[in-house]
Amino acid sequence: MGVPQRRGRAGEALAAAYFELLGCEVLERNVKLAGVEVDLVVADGATRVLVEVKLRGRVDFGGAAAAVDAAKRERLRRAARALERSGAPLRIDVVALETLDEGLTLRHYRSAITD
Repeated sequence: MGVPQRRGRAGEALAAAYFELLGCEVLERNVKLAGVEVDLVVADGATRVLVEVKLRGRVDFGGAAAAVDAAKRERLRRAARALERSGAPLRIDVVALETLDEGLTLRHYRSAITD
């Protein structure tokens, strides 16, 4: 596994720990739903949350959140439709991690992707 993959896995682990600190339960990591890889599936009470984690070392191209482009948003909607069949309330969140000179920042965008 190369450096970018290790950094990505570390970012996902940080996001998972963040959700656990919030009192959520991480149900799955790197799961395929409708052919789409979802970084985390989290239970926030009765709500199932699909989480896209983005880690960036630079912010000059819009940062981590901007890396969730239209194609990725559509793929996440497709994954959500597959999970919707379970009947549980559902939302899609984005966790943006950015490494800056001051350290690491984490931004959590609840319901970042809607229909």
